[in-house]
Amino acid sequence: MVRGIRVDGPPAVAVGGKLLNGSRQLWEHYTVEGFNKVRTHAGRDTQSESGYAQLPAQDKPATESVSQITYSQTRSVSLDRSILADNHVILAPTAPPIIAAYSLLRTQVLQRLAENNWNSIAVTSPSMGEGKTLTAINLAVSLARDVSHTVLLVDLDLRRPAIHKTLGVSPEFGVSDYLTRDVPIQTLLFTIAERLVVLPGRVPVDNPAELLSSPRMAELADELKRRYASRIVIFDLPPLLSSDDTMAFAPNVDAALLVIEEDATTIEDAENALMYLKSTPIVGTVLNKSEQEIEAYLAT
Repeated sequence: MVRGIRVDGPPAVAVGGKLLNGSRQLWEHYTVEGFNKVRTHAGRDTQSESGYAQLPAQDKPATESVSQITYSQTRSVSLDRSILADNHVILAPTAPPIIAAYSLLRTQVLQRLAENNWNSIAVTSPSMGEGKTLTAINLAVSLARDVSHTVLLVDLDLRRPAIHKTLGVSPEFGVSDYLTRDVPIQTLLFTIAERLVVLPGRVPVDNPAELLSSPRMAELADELKRRYASRIVIFDLPPLLSSDDTMAFAPNVDAALLVIEEDATTIEDAENALMYLKSTPIVGTVLNKSEQEIEAYLAT
């Protein structure tokens, strides 16, 4: 889960546990130049940096064109708070330092979006299990608590859709049903909190890269981003190093947030992930499973 946030320059987020043994060097590779270049002075004491908030260690209908999509009252779903708590989703009662850390991330992301007139972010990671889906969910929850915005959280990890599982929801349809079976989008959407709507995945598909790069997907992404002026769209995308799925969809987003895991993500993997995102602006990096003390950072 997310444990801390670093905010010098573009937001870097320390999430989760310990600050990398070799991972400290990895962390220092991300620069205020948009995290697109690499620093070589890895030995600096990260703990002396300010700006962290630390957290403790989800009969086929006629083809529907996007122009025909209509939005009515989106159905609300009730969530099991025990499942949310077990999965570290901040819709459940959550320790104030955790809320503060995600709030800091939210503020930095909102600033970056406003500076560039952006409204969509891809959340991804180099490899599986580094916390991208939870980061996407909790960022969406935190953004939705800002009354000036609505948020749409979209599960586009078509190989391993997980947002609905993390939330404890069993949707009848998912985004792949829209792409392959023409199930209307309004049938898929559901609300989990005020100002927060989810477009879930459901089951894995066999050809995710082809679907994510299809004209139908591009048209849908454009519609989701343009429908409401106050909407922010968060796309949960697959890990970068396991397939070309995220690169196939990346042209449809304004920017990306990269999630790396302390003591797991290697420097090589992080650099390769950034290379694959070289055409996509990086709003920040989340360092997941950091084990630095919360109080020390909140006091800075």
